[in-house]
Amino acid sequence: MAGRGSSFRITLTLVTLSAHLLLIAVTTLVLVWLLHFRGGLAFKSDNKEKIFNVHPVLMIVGFIMIGGEAIMSCKAVQGKRRAPILVHLILHFIALVAGIFGVYMAFRYHHVESMPDMYTLHSWLGLCTICLFGLQWMFAFFSFWYPGVKKPRRRRLMPWHWFAGMVIFLMAILTAETGLVQRSTYLRRQEALIVNFTGLLILLFATAVGLSVIHPSCLPPKSGSDSVISFPELVIGLADVVLTSNDS
Repeated sequence: MAGRGSSFRITLTLVTLSAHLLLIAVTTLVLVWLLHFRGGLAFKSDNKEKIFNVHPVLMIVGFIMIGGEAIMSCKAVQGKRRAPILVHLILHFIALVAGIFGVYMAFRYHHVESMPDMYTLHSWLGLCTICLFGLQWMFAFFSFWYPGVKKPRRRRLMPWHWFAGMVIFLMAILTAETGLVQRSTYLRRQEALIVNFTGLLILLFATAVGLSVIHPSCLPPKSGSDSVISFPELVIGLADVVLTSNDS
């Protein structure tokens, strides 16, 4: 049983390490694309494309990548009392601020170019995602941090919080993919390849984040080393781990 637990921990370490490496790769590709091929970044510029370029940086690197790190922090950050939850909240707050500012830059670009707003599937998904993300963060703050609800109720709320968080994260991934498709329609071959690889790596990053969330490495087996943990039991067990660290 000890060997099996060690294998689980090693696997989780590889998953989270892969996610971190994918984050670096995605960030590098996004910056190469926007700085080398798209002319750079600017909040004010006669070149309106530079204004728009701020949007994908904030949404992909700031919103999705940091948001994914926030999700993984529940397992990666070890500490007594409420340290893991605090790190989770802070990283998500940074992602939320980046996302809000990224949406603003998209609207600003549309304004200076006299383009209509909210006419694509990408824009619909993006606005829904950022609004749900903000509501989710406020719900978590008041339910699990301050003032916080009683432990039995938190235990009932936690699986729904995890489920909603993963749905919103997947919505963010879908929004990014549709945005990349939208921008890559008329690109030259080399630039299009960078955008396509960025989309693939974002998908792999989302897979690694999801796998790190459902990985049962920190949960004790039900009875015996070969017991199978069902998904509802896994979510409830993860909730118990988080709440125990919160109350210790």
